[in-house]
Amino acid sequence: MQTSFASDNYAPVHPTVLRFIEEANEDYAPAYGKDLWTENLDERIEEIFGWGSLGFPVLNGTGANVISLMSTTPRWGAAIGTDIAHINNDENGAPERVGGLKLLTQKSNVDGKLTPEDIAKWAHDVGDVHRAQPTVITLTQATEVGTVYQPYELRELTDTAHELGFGVHMDGARIANAAAYLGTGLSDLVTEVGVDLLSLGAAKNGGMLGEAIVVVGPGDAKTAVSADIRRAAADTIPFIRKSTMQLASKTRFVSAQLLALLGEPARVAGVQVPLEKRLWLRNARHANEMAHRLRLGIVELFGADADAVNTAAPPEDLAQATATTTPSTYVGPVVRISRPTESNAIFATMPRDAADRLRAKVPFYDWRAGETPERVEVRWMCSWCTTEAEVDNFLTKLADAV
Repeated sequence: MQTSFASDNYAPVHPTVLRFIEEANEDYAPAYGKDLWTENLDERIEEIFGWGSLGFPVLNGTGANVISLMSTTPRWGAAIGTDIAHINNDENGAPERVGGLKLLTQKSNVDGKLTPEDIAKWAHDVGDVHRAQPTVITLTQATEVGTVYQPYELRELTDTAHELGFGVHMDGARIANAAAYLGTGLSDLVTEVGVDLLSLGAAKNGGMLGEAIVVVGPGDAKTAVSADIRRAAADTIPFIRKSTMQLASKTRFVSAQLLALLGEPARVAGVQVPLEKRLWLRNARHANEMAHRLRLGIVELFGADADAVNTAAPPEDLAQATATTTPSTYVGPVVRISRPTESNAIFATMPRDAADRLRAKVPFYDWRAGETPERVEVRWMCSWCTTEAEVDNFLTKLADAV
């Protein structure tokens, strides 16, 4: 099998997930989510995220994101997020095309996060008939640049949003990696901090296809605004999911994957599986560890101080590097870690020609322009199945390419 550092989407399906799918395939079962696996998933979602929480299996992450936002946004409404949000850059305008809503984006800094100040900027549009009406914020955990929101940061965001009457949606394509980094459970990053809706990722963490929308129970809402948003979402998502072609007839195969990752409910498993042994956490922790190994290898190869490069911000105008910039403008390691390494992603800047030579041997993506026209910022992703040998071999190829 060819090694890839392009995306955790490139990784194969975890054997345990395949086993659960195979077991779900042994007999007939009711369609459209009326099956035993989806019933068990409903129970497991409630165990994790709190009483009254609901799970809605869908076909992919884009569907989960768009349906979540549609359930909280009228036709004249808008969602607030960062300019680098996956839903803004990598979903082909699906919120606008399918959801009929507008995205209001804020320029992100090196950590890729949304801030309370970003949210407050849009408050003056509320009630203005000439402006799209913001009704929800959307944030990504872990972010598109691999950083992780701390629980206190999430609480500040949700408090600000709810005070302004906005709902809170979390794109959790890599929430498992964030929880593994922080040493928390999933509910600590959702229910306990006031998130209303979660797009629960699976495909990037060992799944085959399919994700789920989680609507947190209204009983755990800290404000009346939050409780109302959750009730409305729970009522409308079943209809939106069907009308947007995200309701699978054989939902059991999506639910089975999520049960493999999250663990079966206590009623079925007989005992609650300890957090440390749950597949979602083991997979995510391993991917994070491989990214950390890669970062340390880069530091060792190119002589940068690990603590310094882990917090150093790239130049403010990194994305606006032009042909007028001279090579001598850049002073630093030939391969420079450009963002904090907090999940399963490494971002670094390096010479463009070296990146092209390396990519000919191992797949990965460019992220944006580097410090000068001769340099580029790249992204290297690790997955649940990345091995130490693959990381070490990649480091050898990186050194050769440079």
